[in-house]
Amino acid sequence: MPDYPIILGVYSLAMQSGIGMGDTFGKHQSTTYWYARQLDADRFEVQPLNVYHVPSGVKKELSAGEFLTQYAPEPGYYKANTVPALRSLAAKIEKGEAFFSMGNLDEAEKQFVKALMIDDVNIKANYGLGQVASEKKDYARLKKVLVTLLHLDEAFAHEYRGHFNSFGITLRKNKNYDEALTFYGRALELDAMDENVHFNMARAYFEKKATDDCLSHLNIALAINPGFIEARKFLDYAMRRMGDPAS
Repeated sequence: MPDYPIILGVYSLAMQSGIGMGDTFGKHQSTTYWYARQLDADRFEVQPLNVYHVPSGVKKELSAGEFLTQYAPEPGYYKANTVPALRSLAAKIEKGEAFFSMGNLDEAEKQFVKALMIDDVNIKANYGLGQVASEKKDYARLKKVLVTLLHLDEAFAHEYRGHFNSFGITLRKNKNYDEALTFYGRALELDAMDENVHFNMARAYFEKKATDDCLSHLNIALAINPGFIEARKFLDYAMRRMGDPAS
């Protein structure tokens, strides 16, 4: 069986529109370019290319019939423009993450900024820049990144779970508790049954000394997953620290 999703490359969409009135009426054809993936046997996904030839913006899901009848393959465009642009983007993000892991925040910041100049809503680059901003106490930039991520539902998808967790840890480590709570709160809006997010919310509330909220999210995490050992241990620890063994 095929391993979905399958990257299909770049496809074009030609649209005709009327211009003028009466004797001056004429038809104009415009062509747009889209990055296409096949999600399964009957579903396809397209995402517009930006001026740098990389997929950016809102994804649209189509049936097989819609995709195959409306979109035309553009293998030459894909090979000449999108493939090298995606490689350049990936290289900048990889360099940024490497510099960050070495503690070189200035160089990491430069690479993430370069990546975002190609695709300003790139999720990995925004997570990386957000971590740098948190470490450097650059609250203006951190707020800007956070706003971007909060409006990208895909940033909370399983595909980006590692980046999601690293960003949350960085926020909490640098005492950006309110930002961490806002971030985790958005994740719960998308999936209220994620016990790990409730656990992380509880840890942030614990640091803020918000006793009731901390215990509430730990109890929710355990209600979702009674075998969540870390949550059970933290609940016991929190109650001892808060001097409320009766809880």
